[in-house]
Amino acid sequence: MSLFSRKPISELLAEEGHPNALKRALGPGDLIMLAIGAVIGAGIFSSIGTAAAGEILPSGVVVRYGAGPALIVSFILLGVVCGLAALCYAELAAMIPQAGSAYAYSYATLGEIVAWIIGWDLILEYAVGNVAVAVAWGGYFMSLLSAFSVTLPPWTTHGYRAALLSSDPAVHGLLQTAPHIGPIPILVNIPAFAIVMWITWLLMRGVKESARANNIMVVIKLLVLTLFVVVGGMHINPDNYVPFAPNGWRGIHQGAAIVFFAYIGFDAISTAAEETKNPQRNMPIGILGGLAICTVIYVVVGAVATGMVPYQQLKAADPLAKALTTAGLSTASWIVSLGAVVSLTAVLLVFQYGQPRIFFAMGRDGLLPRWASKVHPKTRVPHVTTLVTGIAVALGALLADENEIYDLTNIGTLAAFTIVCIGVLVLRYTDPSRPRPFRVAFVWPVTILGAAACIYTMFGLPGTAWKRFGIWLAIGLALYFTYGFKNSTLRRGAPPVPLTPPA
Repeated sequence: MSLFSRKPISELLAEEGHPNALKRALGPGDLIMLAIGAVIGAGIFSSIGTAAAGEILPSGVVVRYGAGPALIVSFILLGVVCGLAALCYAELAAMIPQAGSAYAYSYATLGEIVAWIIGWDLILEYAVGNVAVAVAWGGYFMSLLSAFSVTLPPWTTHGYRAALLSSDPAVHGLLQTAPHIGPIPILVNIPAFAIVMWITWLLMRGVKESARANNIMVVIKLLVLTLFVVVGGMHINPDNYVPFAPNGWRGIHQGAAIVFFAYIGFDAISTAAEETKNPQRNMPIGILGGLAICTVIYVVVGAVATGMVPYQQLKAADPLAKALTTAGLSTASWIVSLGAVVSLTAVLLVFQYGQPRIFFAMGRDGLLPRWASKVHPKTRVPHVTTLVTGIAVALGALLADENEIYDLTNIGTLAAFTIVCIGVLVLRYTDPSRPRPFRVAFVWPVTILGAAACIYTMFGLPGTAWKRFGIWLAIGLALYFTYGFKNSTLRRGAPPVPLTPPA
């Protein structure tokens, strides 16, 4: 059997009646709120500072150039790139409403080996990405506590990698001043660990309960961003917009590659397809509607943030709160910190929701052990993978540095977006008669431009991201050939569906 054998779409659709199928409980409003909950988070509340100001190592080496006030151009550029990918996601999600997202789509279009690679890539987006979100949450949480004059020992709020790579002398100095076990400094991010474990507990309770909690948090984050725009807009200094693009197109390009993290999440809605009522209609609404709303919000917030203070001063774990504090708006800064804590909690919830369902789909296909496809008999959620994902992300958040994780998450997600765009085009030729409740218009230019734009954005990331991505793929392929190749249900059961190239 070929490595590129495809799983028939009819087989994917038949899984809805399986005893292990998930419960359909989400409507279009839930999906849009999940999209906003997932997208508006660490990107706008945290990575926006690095995207505007750039990144310089303690040694003085420039890792990447910032976009400056032209950050709004980076947001618009990414809105177009993600919009092309979102159209492709909408067609596939409506046609194949299963929990596996891009993994399931690539299994049906490009074959098993590509599906495995995408499933492995999606770990970077959801699980590894959530480590960065948890670290960002911890930064805003500490900012919030400081408003009440509450502090925690620094060695309990900074992970080892974060201290090692920090350009802040005080944080970097923790390597010497923190408690030690022999030569090893004890540097752990307890707040980041705690929030992930709480989210994991919430997700174990059921999908409807999780969606209800997300809806409440989304309303709070939108109110907070509205406050930031209104109050910050009254303190804009036009001089801060000059120079508009201090590093030219290079800064805009590299800034877009960094802040791409702000757009990660709209595709997480596709992991909810198996739990969505009338997914053929509601999935495109959730994916495209959520992305459009978030793009408008990003452009407005970016314009206000870079107009309030010189863009170099946005380089912080909590750039929006810092911008308000620098402008002398300490009360508004405290409120934004509270909103950021709530906002990032919503992102953690949606990403932690998505990753177990990827594992669930891969386990159902035999590419992961069978325990990955277990569903709780009462809550109808994949409880085993939810717990495993929660523990793994929480442990990662104890030690990690968020900035280096952004790069790895971005490159993995962009690779997944690229393959989804290609998959739509391939499926138009390999299965042209399949009903498509939502069809991408002008499929050739949309899919080709979407894939090319994602690849171009990837080249804005530093070389270290590519090296780590290569190592990650090598590990994934090794696991596939030692376990998934032998245990695939497609390989052991149903006859192969050969991949036929487009005519």
